[in-house]
Amino acid sequence: MSLLLNLAYCLLLAAVSPVLVYRSLVQGKYRTGWGEKLFGSLPDLGKVPADQERYWFHAVSVGEVLLLQSILPELRSRSPEAEIVLTTTTTTGHAVARDKFPDFTVAYFPLDFSWAVRRAIARIQPTQIVLVELELWPNFLKAAHANGIPLSLINGRLSEKSFRGYSKLRWLLRPLLQSFDLLAVQNKTYAERFLALGARPASLHVTGSAKFDRVNTDRRNDHTQRLGKVFGLSADEPVFIAGSTQEPEEKIALEAWIELRNEFPGLRLILVPRHKERFEETARLVESYGLPLVRRSAIDVEAVTSTFARHNDKPVILLDTLGELSACWGLANFAYVGGSMGSRGGQNMIEPCAYGAAVCFGPNTGNFRDVVQSLLEREAAKIVGDKVALTDLLRAWLTDRQSAIRLGVAAREFVLSQAGASQLTVNLLLGTEEQSEVAIAA
Repeated sequence: MSLLLNLAYCLLLAAVSPVLVYRSLVQGKYRTGWGEKLFGSLPDLGKVPADQERYWFHAVSVGEVLLLQSILPELRSRSPEAEIVLTTTTTTGHAVARDKFPDFTVAYFPLDFSWAVRRAIARIQPTQIVLVELELWPNFLKAAHANGIPLSLINGRLSEKSFRGYSKLRWLLRPLLQSFDLLAVQNKTYAERFLALGARPASLHVTGSAKFDRVNTDRRNDHTQRLGKVFGLSADEPVFIAGSTQEPEEKIALEAWIELRNEFPGLRLILVPRHKERFEETARLVESYGLPLVRRSAIDVEAVTSTFARHNDKPVILLDTLGELSACWGLANFAYVGGSMGSRGGQNMIEPCAYGAAVCFGPNTGNFRDVVQSLLEREAAKIVGDKVALTDLLRAWLTDRQSAIRLGVAAREFVLSQAGASQLTVNLLLGTEEQSEVAIAA
């Protein structure tokens, strides 16, 4: 099996190599970490002392790394002597991991070649491996299991679309899932799907989503206040943020704002594309409309007064830095959460809800189906299908501000009611949760 997988991976890597080379030369992507990815050349940490633990956490990209902000501090406080290694797959995830967890060992995750994963495990020598959300790499899991290393999956999720695809490979998924000592998943629907694919009932626990634990609910936090000052926002200016957007969502939000700004001249717009590779594209889009633009990367507190004084009209703001969207949502009166008008399946709407913003998103939110259902049942969010619907909703909120406030309050109350997953997850990792009351029965 390993030989066949290695061959398949080599063929796939050869097929995509022209794209990788192009993006490396033109976009500056994929230039780092190849020793770790191809050959497993992760830091050689040596054998961990017998009385200590060394946890290897793997978080694919930025979202998964940020999720760990509520789990790793809890683990460190409960087990201060433990070593923590954090790996990521993406360059942006790696950068955020180094920024958020400077005291931990941060590296790239090896590609699933048998030689790379074996060497990586031998160099890290973890006492436990913890994967975030859904990472099922056959060679890696086989090597970890062969070395007797306990395997855990935390904040596990399995969308309906993924479940349908994996169901066709149940013969492959069953032994992989059964190699896990712990499958801590977000809800019972996900647990039932894991069970249907062959997971051991004793390994399954429903913890809720740790995404509810790491969110900030205080708009007066230092980071949010600093961004408001940097952006030159005043207290009487309503702010519309379109965040985690993908094409054509920036254009939709921009045109909605253009239509509304004559009726509501104080309305401010902040655009936050999902991927840094689209920052330049979004900047060009705004400028193509002849609109003034300021970029977060080009201003600071000292320069903000002169920067905004140059514009007769209030400029569009582009948040083109990494790791600041969470704080930026705290500036929003009205929030559109992107990735939801295309096939992406939606992005995280929990953060703007936690701040009490009036939140809306497109119709395609399969990645957050349960969250969306709960929000809609509580009348705590709205769905918009196109630019006209978004414009009409914003106009209604701007005209009747109390209705927007009520929506935001309901959203914030829902988020607060969901807290606790991080503590339960750490309990399970440490083995202190003797019998979770939300464990899945056989």
